[in-house]
Amino acid sequence: MQRTFAVLVATTLLAQPAIAEEKEMLTNHPYIGLWVTEDGHIRHELLPNGRYMEARGTRERAYEGRYLVTGTRIEYWDDTGFTADGDFIDDILHHAGMILYRR
Repeated sequence: MQRTFAVLVATTLLAQPAIAEEKEMLTNHPYIGLWVTEDGHIRHELLPNGRYMEARGTRERAYEGRYLVTGTRIEYWDDTGFTADGDFIDDILHHAGMILYRR
């Protein structure tokens, strides 16, 4: 029992620097922050922890999930199970037929 615990602790401790390093990298990513349609109806907040929240009108948490940015491409995995993607072009987010601007 103690040996299993020691292995688990050692594994956990070894994993921590990689996780901390990944969070630091996301914090400094240029696309982190709020993206909004011109009329303000749709709002995507890209959080530094790899999660996003989408607000629609007065519904603040219409969709939530995780995202991954590779180059200028973003992929979304919503907590309800659907997926979506988009592209950042000239500091504008093109997503599912919508255009979102950095705010």
